[in-house]
Amino acid sequence: MNRFMGRMRPLQKHRLPGVVSPLRSALAEATISTPLRDVTFHWSIVWLGYLLTWGVIPHILLRNKPPVSTLAWIWAVILFPYVGPLFYFFFGTERIERKKLRARREMSAAGASRERRISAFTRALFEELPEGERAAVELLSNINELAVSSVESTRLLVGGAQFFAALRQRIEEAREHVHVQFFIWRNDARGREMRDALVAAAKRGVEVRVLIDQVGSFGLRKSFFDPLCEAGGKFAWFRTAHPLRNRWTFHLRNHRKLQIIDGRIAFIGGMNMAREYAGEDPGIGPWQDIQIELVGGAAKRLQMTFADDWFFATEEKLLEKHYYPQPTDPQRFLVQSMPDGPDSPDDPIQMSLVYMLNSARHRVWLTAGYFVPKEPLLTALELAAARGVDVRLLVSEKSDHPLLINVGRSYYEELLRFGVKIFEYEHGINHAKVVLIDEKWLMVGSANFDIRSMRLNFELNTLVRDPERAAELEAVLFQDFENDSRAIVLEEFIQRPWTQRWKESVLRPLAPLL
Repeated sequence: MNRFMGRMRPLQKHRLPGVVSPLRSALAEATISTPLRDVTFHWSIVWLGYLLTWGVIPHILLRNKPPVSTLAWIWAVILFPYVGPLFYFFFGTERIERKKLRARREMSAAGASRERRISAFTRALFEELPEGERAAVELLSNINELAVSSVESTRLLVGGAQFFAALRQRIEEAREHVHVQFFIWRNDARGREMRDALVAAAKRGVEVRVLIDQVGSFGLRKSFFDPLCEAGGKFAWFRTAHPLRNRWTFHLRNHRKLQIIDGRIAFIGGMNMAREYAGEDPGIGPWQDIQIELVGGAAKRLQMTFADDWFFATEEKLLEKHYYPQPTDPQRFLVQSMPDGPDSPDDPIQMSLVYMLNSARHRVWLTAGYFVPKEPLLTALELAAARGVDVRLLVSEKSDHPLLINVGRSYYEELLRFGVKIFEYEHGINHAKVVLIDEKWLMVGSANFDIRSMRLNFELNTLVRDPERAAELEAVLFQDFENDSRAIVLEEFIQRPWTQRWKESVLRPLAPLL
């Protein structure tokens, strides 16, 4: 056998050179060139990613973001090709261009883009103001691109139980239309109860429209409102991400809470449609929130805001005059509407707050569920306290977004040094968004004092001149300060553990995304 194998080896070596040599050459070539081709391919992908990255940078620069934000996004797309640009287009676009419906423009005889005309009732109230307040009202009207309006009555609704009962009563009394807008609507006992009230209204011939933010109410199925649609009502999602309509902004939210009955009664504030807002969720506990009811001409202006949002969601125009009735009874209180959102380039709610802090004489008490201020608001708070104004800030110690509590605390030390009094609400969750200015003015709405509310969300606040409601709000806030909260003392706060400081510092740069 060995002799036989020995004879075969020369035969293989000499008789198959034409076959073996090419195979060996091909294998050798493949062994060398395949890794080279792989490396070349991989580097091509990397360079393509960087080319795409450099194409994004001019877009970032042209957005005129704050310098820190601009630099952060540029570094993100340079260091992380593909991923960085993708995140930028999903989360970095803070403005949205939407085809606006301005019912006030299309209905006015002059066709003006801004409604400056005011009723005789409102004019009389305006002329009775002291000179300084008249100037303030005019400036706020310019900031918010809406003239001041007025109402015949107001009602402060503290707590979800009061609000749900008042809203249901108004829905049951509605004759023509009910327009309802919330950020959150849950399929729980409260949500089903209010849906059924709307169904009953639709069955008796009332026009019913419900507009809900799709992200805020994530988990709620559209079929939940099938009984309403079958009864003749209408339902729509507010979606800023809608590829079929060329919308690609995934992180913008419609945070407004607005309910309008017959174009004459409006509710506005911070409450959503869920049982926790009535303090009925044992997993969350007590819940403090505030809504205000306005009866009168100001509801017309708020109806225009709903009409804009409804058109954005459905492309249905609400232009008929019966949606915007003129007040016939005497109006007693001035109201300034403050719609804000990523389609408003000037951040009107923040500008209004800064102006009110700068012009307050004696007192500014504020409460918000989340406190992550932008620099102008932070500076205005500090300057107001430094000149002797009683500036008090109430922030909830417990939150449905607990990370934001740590972010807010990172600002405490600076504010306390300027004399701002800070209180953390301990009796459950305080979700109210209100401001009390001196003795006669109060603001109620949906906007928190955070970056998301002031820049990314669609929000809606109202400023009301009503000494009686201001005194009522003062009593509510005084109770919160004295009995349901703990005061933050500078000397104690600066001794907090280093682990707490670390959490605050790490989370603070992420505040816009939280």
